[in-house]
Amino acid sequence: MADPSSPILIFDSGVGGLTVYDALRELLPDAPVIYAADLAGLPYGSKSEAEIAARVAGLLGRMGERFAPRLACIACNTASTIALGMVRDVLEIPIVGTVPAIKPAAAQTRTGVIGLIGTEATIRQRYVDDLEARFAQGKSLLRVAAPDLVACAEAKLRGGRVDTVAIDRAASDLRAKTKGGSIDTLVLACTHFPLLADELSAAFGEGVALVDGAQGIARRIADLVEGQPMARPQANRFVITGPLDAAAGLKQALERRGFGQTESF
Repeated sequence: MADPSSPILIFDSGVGGLTVYDALRELLPDAPVIYAADLAGLPYGSKSEAEIAARVAGLLGRMGERFAPRLACIACNTASTIALGMVRDVLEIPIVGTVPAIKPAAAQTRTGVIGLIGTEATIRQRYVDDLEARFAQGKSLLRVAAPDLVACAEAKLRGGRVDTVAIDRAASDLRAKTKGGSIDTLVLACTHFPLLADELSAAFGEGVALVDGAQGIARRIADLVEGQPMARPQANRFVITGPLDAAAGLKQALERRGFGQTESF
């Protein structure tokens, strides 16, 4: 039987995984959670596969030893599509990954044309090719790298100005592709991007539905820990790599989500 205070560990390169955390809190409001943001390694999208795999597996191995979580969630599409298998070899607990929500998007589209925005590393992965082959046969999946949107989301959560130029550029790049004018469903293949839902909806228009995996990931976590005792003896913990001042501007957003003082890992 799990220790009631044993946490669920949510790991991301930055604050994008808070979209998964928000969805999880709706299902499991009393679950003890440690959110770990690898701010020292941000952004992941511009790194090589080897760099990402080594960094994510190493960090989660050490976090597993220190925090003794009951389950770990890699709330990052880039890290999941590259390092999920390696992390499962390192940790002897359930590991939930985050992959682009191509399956629900394919079920939802009416025009058969789906847009997908993610980091450079995510959109080139064979994992994404396989998801397309399995779930989007007969449909068109148009991919565009939108790495600047990660910084936009990080800035927005800190109360900063959102660079709508980067968002408009992602929209125009997708529209410029063959069949791009028929996109009616947009896969947000980065957990940061739902933080920009209002801006993305404005750029793509009312006729384009935004699809992300946060709710599905939360349901998967809830299923895996169903029936386990849970007790949160203190505020949930927010842990970052690198200097604490890297979390500057996040205090209000974190307090609103029930986190205590930011800690350094």
